[in-house]
Amino acid sequence: MSDYLRHFGERFASLDKNHLDHLGELYSEDVVFSDPLHQVRGLSELRDYFTTLYASVHDLRFDFHGCDQVRDGEGYLRWTLSYRHPRLAGGQSIRVEGCSHLLWRDRVHQHRDYFDAGALLYEQLPLLGGAIRWLKWRLA
Repeated sequence: MSDYLRHFGERFASLDKNHLDHLGELYSEDVVFSDPLHQVRGLSELRDYFTTLYASVHDLRFDFHGCDQVRDGEGYLRWTLSYRHPRLAGGQSIRVEGCSHLLWRDRVHQHRDYFDAGALLYEQLPLLGGAIRWLKWRLA
């Protein structure tokens, strides 16, 4: 197991709305962060993105359960995201599996998250959620 990835996962998991000042310890000034719903460039935009994220959700938590270093400065973290939002899933906890691809030198300069955006958001919407779950069932 990569010490860098393990340490990054521990520090990332400790982030919350009161500790976003630690992002600069994890990410370079020129970081590119992307996921199926967003792409941000630079540490300032990343800080704004996380500020908005933590302001709109409750009990957001990442549980990391594996990492693989591909080569020096590149690796993957596997995780489970748990969160609650008052307007999604009746305010109940939502859990989504995902993985992060990271590139780093001394700090991460590229972070790409992979997850099912439908499970994270769209399936949790009152009307759209039922249609998406039905469609996934039909395609399976």
